Amino acid sequence: MELGLTTFAELYPVGDRPAPSAAERLREVVAEAVATDRAGLDVYGVGEHHRKDFAASSPAVVLAAIAARTEKIQLTSAVSVLSSDDPVRVYQDFATLDGLSNGRAELMAGRGSFTESFPLFGLDLSDYDELFEEKLALLLHIREDKPVTWSGKFRAPLRETTVYPRTDNRPLPVWIAVGGSPESVVRAGLLGLPLAIAIIGGQPARFKPLVDLYHRALAEGGHEKQPVAVHAHGYIADTDEQAVADFYEPYALAMSVIGRERGWGPMTRPQFDALRSKEGSLFVGGPDYVAEKIADIRDTLGLDRFMLHTSVGTLPHEKVLHNIELLGAKVAPQVG
Repeated sequence: MELGLTTFAELYPVGDRPAPSAAERLREVVAEAVATDRAGLDVYGVGEHHRKDFAASSPAVVLAAIAARTEKIQLTSAVSVLSSDDPVRVYQDFATLDGLSNGRAELMAGRGSFTESFPLFGLDLSDYDELFEEKLALLLHIREDKPVTWSGKFRAPLRETTVYPRTDNRPLPVWIAVGGSPESVVRAGLLGLPLAIAIIGGQPARFKPLVDLYHRALAEGGHEKQPVAVHAHGYIADTDEQAVADFYEPYALAMSVIGRERGWGPMTRPQFDALRSKEGSLFVGGPDYVAEKIADIRDTLGLDRFMLHTSVGTLPHEKVLHNIELLGAKVAPQVG
């Protein structure tokens, strides 16, 4: 199983320190990705957001900076908000990244968990689903190695157009990222695309029916088996106690900020402890505890990739680096 990390380049206060600037945080992200590569892990992902509490609005640019300083690690968006972008430009950005990284680029396409990009780019939220479906179809046409003739509702048509640059030796890998919608899972399966599931609450085992649905959709679409990945919140320290002490306050702050926007109550310690339990969705603890939880979800869902999202709340940079070191040196050998 592949193992790696994702980040949104979060910008929350760190203890009694103010939130870092966007520039500072982005430089930390590059350093953290370099550490992930050196730790022998498989993948590093950067999310796309358009808000003041996240620094990464352009994953391809951040990943290009990472590509220049890494050698082996796969570089993916996590996710690209395809609904509010132009598929032509998205393809060009990631084909360029693929060239710069010697064939290590991937694209995870999703509808996004926040909506700020829609008014920012002059789009109507009432078109949320239709935008994604149409733009995904165009993106998949573009990545085929032949000229594209296409017309749709939300963009000017293309007639016998080849989009450059092209990727070398393979089509650009495109994953579908979902948050639990059966319709999205079925779409990924019918299209024969790899599936990435964001699990940020509840019990991971409850996603087993969705994975089974995905495999049935793959078969119905006449496709071979495709990879399944999970993105989940978590943090590793030397001991369970240290991990909880480091992670709870930043995590509770970030989730409470987001919760106020969505009508949730503030994050409490009992909620955190329940999420961190063996059956919960938080992968927080010492290396052995986190490895056991990852192995459980790997076996339950039949995973090919697990991506740990550590920077839910902004942790001190040195603690994130130590978390990466432990993931590579002590967790990966137990779950690989």
